[in-house]
Amino acid sequence: QVQLVESGGGSVQAGGSLRLSCAISGFTYSSYCMGWFRQAPGKEREGVAILGTNDITNYRDSVKGRFTIAHDKNKKTVDLQMNNLEPEDTAMYYCAAGQTLLNECFWTPSRYHYWGQGTQVTVSS
Repeated sequence: QVQLVESGGGSVQAGGSLRLSCAISGFTYSSYCMGWFRQAPGKEREGVAILGTNDITNYRDSVKGRFTIAHDKNKKTVDLQMNNLEPEDTAMYYCAAGQTLLNECFWTPSRYHYWGQGTQVTVSS
């Protein structure tokens, strides 16, 4: 059974850092897109960072240069390192997995089949 379990959320002040971790099990990682999404109250769920085949990464513009998504092969996790956090980053963060299409990954949440329970990130000014 596919399982995604997030951890690492918390409360920090602006400029601080957090490292989110998504433990994956039940599927072959190499055949899936892995993504971190977030949803703030009253807003749509949005893609934050995507990790595709061959470790190709993509980020939404607002987090470029601050966030890094990476696969930790030893721990079987997909981690999101978040540096220089801003209050606008406050949201519930979700780990997700979706099947690739011609080795292409997507930003649309509906393209992802499996989701973790979410972990809250709160950044104060």
